[in-house]
Amino acid sequence: MTVGVSTTNLANPWLNVIRGAGTTFTAVATLFVKLHTADPGASGATAAAVGSATRVAVTQSAASSGAIAMSGTAPVWTNGGTSETLTHISVWDASTAGNFLYSAALTASQAWVNGNTFTLNTLGVSISPLAA
Repeated sequence: MTVGVSTTNLANPWLNVIRGAGTTFTAVATLFVKLHTADPGASGATAAAVGSATRVAVTQSAASSGAIAMSGTAPVWTNGGTSETLTHISVWDASTAGNFLYSAALTASQAWVNGNTFTLNTLGVSISPLAA
């Protein structure tokens, strides 16, 4: 199973910054979420939803207690002509192309047919364990 943080685009750059390896990590200006019908895989490109291939922008709150949560308007997609079951999301640093950052499984699979909308209500990320 490959759901989680991208090793190449996120985990290794973060860790290299922590170890003072001289590499830099550029903050992501905007996060974009894409829908999937199965695990997106290590590159975030597997099983993209066909009903809408659009990556929708999301905002997240400032980090607190090692976690961030989605804030602002929840992203909405409209199915443009297929029947499929949504199971996962991937998160990117650009609306097209860009870098895959991480993926997650939906809490529950969602049947999605032509004309239906899908709203992502929550998106949280945390790092643990924390020394408190």
